[in-house]
Amino acid sequence: MISFYNEDDVCEIIDRIKIHSNDFSGKTVLLSGGSGFIGRYFVEVFRRLNAGILSKPVHVIILDNLITGKTGFAKQSNDENIEFITHDIIKPFQYNGKLDFVIHAAGIASPYYYRAFPMETLDVAITGTRNMLELSEASDARFIFFSSSEIYGDPEIKNVPTSENYRGNVSCQGPRACYDESKRVGETITYIFHTQIGVKTNVIRPFNIFGPGMLENDYRVLPNFAGKIKKGLPLQIYGDGSQTRTFCYITDAMFGFFMVILKGIPGESYNIGNSNPEISMIGLVEKIEKVLSKKLVYHLIDYPDSYPQDEPMRRSPDISKAQIQLGFDPGVEIENGLSKFLAWSNESYSAK
Repeated sequence: MISFYNEDDVCEIIDRIKIHSNDFSGKTVLLSGGSGFIGRYFVEVFRRLNAGILSKPVHVIILDNLITGKTGFAKQSNDENIEFITHDIIKPFQYNGKLDFVIHAAGIASPYYYRAFPMETLDVAITGTRNMLELSEASDARFIFFSSSEIYGDPEIKNVPTSENYRGNVSCQGPRACYDESKRVGETITYIFHTQIGVKTNVIRPFNIFGPGMLENDYRVLPNFAGKIKKGLPLQIYGDGSQTRTFCYITDAMFGFFMVILKGIPGESYNIGNSNPEISMIGLVEKIEKVLSKKLVYHLIDYPDSYPQDEPMRRSPDISKAQIQLGFDPGVEIENGLSKFLAWSNESYSAK
């Protein structure tokens, strides 16, 4: 069976967080969305920490309804301190023990899937967030909400790169609204629980995280490209290809996530991503061509019905807050990240 990660990547994440990791020793973590792309990395890191780094193991409770996650992954952790429970977090969850951290990473982030499940997307970010916050309140646990760079919508040029204090340019009606607005409301609920009740909260806003483990049917740009490359088919770029993004490799992202969880100032939100290079989708193809040392064929196509066409034209984070407060400084060059991801996807994705 193909692994969802590169061994060197996981070792790098462990090495970078090791000096901070004993804060998890003997603690209990509830992780929602543990079978998703980011959730699986959390599970593997906790498993490695238990295997010989922590003085006392961390107990991890994983909740996932597997609507878009990888079925069965979390059950294969081979660690008696990691417990997987099939549960939809829009329904109340009872836990009789003491929780120390609640990491709310459940969500429907792929545009393809939130077009297919708009109400479920709203529910997990609103009702699910409140349920997780109530668990945190009951245990006096630290709460981490995985929001999204989508909460900024389509920023004006003067607000790119985009800082955490930008209020957003988001439509409440449209094909992306179920995701964008639900994450904004989730952040509001998190803010209320912190300011009115005193729950220690942080919000993480990831920007285009990528790496091994992204499912081929995720339908985001890099899995889309990688799947076409594996099959020898032309790449498809939506629109005119001028929309720009920055990309953050998973090892840098996971370090940033852990620093927010362990060192974030309560009540604060943090952009976690890479601030450069900001490249167009056509520019991304050119980066991939450089990595693979071959020419690729691509076509510009209209947005399909399954993919929302009102996407932001530019997306680039201002990460100075995380740099100053958390020591977050992504160092993986995009070419190196693409090389690792494409090597993995070539081994993992279907040839048919």
